[in-house]
Amino acid sequence: MSGRLAQTEGLTDIQREILSTVRDFVDKEILPVATELEHRDEYPTQIVEGLKELGVFGLMIPEEYGGLGESLLTYALTVEEIARGWMSVSGIINTHFIVAYMLKQHGTREQKEYFLPRMAAGEIRGAFSMSEPALGSDVSAITSKGVADGGDYVLTGQKMWLTNGGSSTLVAVLCRTDEGHPEGTAPHKSMTTFLVEKEAGFGEVRPGLTIPGKIDKMGYKGVDTTELIMDGLRVPADRVLGGETGRGFYHMMDGVEVGRVNVAARGCGVAQRAFELGVSYAQQRHTFGKPIAQHQAIQFKLAEMATKVEAAHAMMVNAARKKDSGQRNDLEAGMAKYLASEYCKEVVEDAFRIHGGYGFSKEYEIERLYREAPMLLIGEGTAEIQKMIIGRRLLEEYRIQG
Repeated sequence: MSGRLAQTEGLTDIQREILSTVRDFVDKEILPVATELEHRDEYPTQIVEGLKELGVFGLMIPEEYGGLGESLLTYALTVEEIARGWMSVSGIINTHFIVAYMLKQHGTREQKEYFLPRMAAGEIRGAFSMSEPALGSDVSAITSKGVADGGDYVLTGQKMWLTNGGSSTLVAVLCRTDEGHPEGTAPHKSMTTFLVEKEAGFGEVRPGLTIPGKIDKMGYKGVDTTELIMDGLRVPADRVLGGETGRGFYHMMDGVEVGRVNVAARGCGVAQRAFELGVSYAQQRHTFGKPIAQHQAIQFKLAEMATKVEAAHAMMVNAARKKDSGQRNDLEAGMAKYLASEYCKEVVEDAFRIHGGYGFSKEYEIERLYREAPMLLIGEGTAEIQKMIIGRRLLEEYRIQG
């Protein structure tokens, strides 16, 4: 059901072709099975295989490494389409992309040549890991450590909220590496990103590395979210991202900017789906002798929902285009992520209300969306963190002289 909302001007023929292929895949392969798989919390193996065949795992990886070499905008619009089908599937791709993007931007030549071609094919699947059980968005407080030992680093610590923790075979892990940095070095200057290869699955997936099992969540099911425990995990020095310690915080923040545009895109996709469900149900359901869509109360809801879908999409596209043009986009990405996730929650709730009692039934798709939307308020930095970032950047931009 494609209406005139959330269109994007100025796309190339290739971009339009990619998006229509993905939309087609979503309509045929994802929407019909998403709710059933979600209720069973089942990993969508067939869907993931289909996306591999479409080349989605290589969308933003440069052509020289076997990817499609597309822009962040193309990727964000693809994510929007996929999230419209089932948000969990976009999560499977997002962390993969953040790692591929970090490798492309910051990896050594050897690291790029080794990882990117297999990531483009979806053979190696990425996850990235900053958060820890005792801290969420306060990245500078991490306690996981990497200590040099011969030609290796020995990693110890516990990580939390790893999307794709079980299914991934490459994890970018942020640890503190204090040696070589004088006492009193700022915390964000003594962190390093390690590229850790592992087996897919749960339990001890390589010596010193355990993925205990998947966390049972309210929504955002299907995709596995896990802890990661490192206990004397040995990683060779050539698996330090970019070959140099102390740069990890910057690598991760660069990756998170891409991730934030992606979360904004997910909010847009879920909101669009909620609008589609609401506007269609409102025309089928009759009360007092006419479709509820003809009652002004419902029309006002639809008007608000559509306006929010449109506004969130415009901000998300703007944030992606800014990063693509090589500019810093932390302000735009933060605003887009904040707005899209808040609006998504509101649009989903309105669609839920339009459904009346049926919204509460697990037979209706809106029940699933209602449990999925809250994750967007938290993932890639809470709304509060986005507002802190936005506020700080505004004060930098509008500092008064004197």
